[in-house]
Amino acid sequence: MKNIFFLSFIAILFISCSEDTTNTMFVSGNVKGLKKGTLYLQHVPDSTLVAIDSLEIAGNGDFSFKTELESPEIFYLYLNKKDNNEINDRITFFGEPGNITINTSWNTFDTNAKIEGSATQKKLEEYRKTMTRFNKRSIELMQSVTNSESPLDSLQVDSIQKLSDKNIQRGYVFAISFALNNKDSYIAPYIALTEVSDANVKYLDSINNALTPSVANSKYGKALDNFLELKKNN
Repeated sequence: MKNIFFLSFIAILFISCSEDTTNTMFVSGNVKGLKKGTLYLQHVPDSTLVAIDSLEIAGNGDFSFKTELESPEIFYLYLNKKDNNEINDRITFFGEPGNITINTSWNTFDTNAKIEGSATQKKLEEYRKTMTRFNKRSIELMQSVTNSESPLDSLQVDSIQKLSDKNIQRGYVFAISFALNNKDSYIAPYIALTEVSDANVKYLDSINNALTPSVANSKYGKALDNFLELKKNN
């Protein structure tokens, strides 16, 4: 009988220890000022947003989640504040195996988040920082037309349109270059798929062919390869 109990204990211990692997992602942190609400860890396995886990918050903004990853990918930390307002309620981050820490505040949930522990997330932030400048310039050019004190003539409008087109083109060039310069990062196929999927096939091919084996074999690496195959056949 003692042997049975001992073997059962060893089996339970083995199972509990084997739950976490080298592909396990741990997401933890604090939502400052959050007294009540529900946090969800979400991702898009195929084409639909799915909640992996959830946590009811009551009086303390600390949280923790864990999940197994096939490969690094985009995840979302969604906060249901129960205030019938979905603005500023979802943090996007690049998840990967290991410990990821997200600290933020309830009233600036998605704009004030500090994310640590993900190398790919740092690449995403670096990319977004530059792209923000291109987007800001596009808005400024649009506002120069709509906010003009006096109507602009056709030559002025054409001139602004050319500047806008050039700015957009520069954004595309930057995105493609960023992906090519980060061929060993999971950010490369993600950018190709989500930012410049309508670019010339030869540029997307260049990104796809430059990927390191581990990145090419990841979720977004495989998706990029399939996307290109379909695009070439059509």
